[in-house]
Amino acid sequence: MKKKMQQIFKRQLEWIIQMECWLSSQWVKRAHRRLLHIQWAVPPCPEHFDHQIDLFYQWPLTRNSLWLERGVYGSLALKTGGNNLELACGDGFNTRNFYSLRSKSIIACDFDREALKTAKRKNSAPNINYVLSDIRHDMPKGKFDNIFWDAAIEHFTPIEIKKLLHDIKSRLALGGILSGYTLVEKRDLGNSLPHHESEFKDKEDLASFFKPHFKHVTVFETIYPSRHNLYFWASDGTIPFSKNWPNGFSIDSDDKTYDK
Repeated sequence: MKKKMQQIFKRQLEWIIQMECWLSSQWVKRAHRRLLHIQWAVPPCPEHFDHQIDLFYQWPLTRNSLWLERGVYGSLALKTGGNNLELACGDGFNTRNFYSLRSKSIIACDFDREALKTAKRKNSAPNINYVLSDIRHDMPKGKFDNIFWDAAIEHFTPIEIKKLLHDIKSRLALGGILSGYTLVEKRDLGNSLPHHESEFKDKEDLASFFKPHFKHVTVFETIYPSRHNLYFWASDGTIPFSKNWPNGFSIDSDDKTYDK
């Protein structure tokens, strides 16, 4: 009887639910706009960004999807069923929504207690272990198939980066991949945020930090009106879009050869 009544009044019910969806979306949008203001317009600025602000407010407003690229490109390097490590995980949005589903386990660490509070409250999952850790001194130990270093390398000095890359390399399992994201400096304008210690001139500048440690390095860019982005993969094994990458298949139309 209930199903029959729903069929009879489907159009009316759908209109009511559509109105409910619209009203709730407007409320959530405005709530996250207020959250953005109180966190970033009133000093001091936090060390992490709550990406639910992007999800519910900034993305619909700006149509700018660059904040999603980071999880997508990091996931291309993900080995399904692996044990993984995320450095400077922030609010844990990518940890949960891009990495956790295909991971056996993830240790996600940050030195910011407030970031971890947000991560545990908004982005928890059974296979994620959020850990308080300053990776300059106590990077989690173990062997990991993937290490993610997203929007964080710029928070360290060049000397610290060199030491961190040594520590990262020692924690990667055979064929393990380091992936991450950073941004290009705005020349003559200073660093984008006061927390940034190092910003990079271009793809080559960033790649120069990885080359002493890894046999295979790829750095590529995307450019938006508001930001010039750099993404990286580094490994002694196969990285995405290389000749032997198992997830790829390419056809050379010039000589009719097929590479897998």
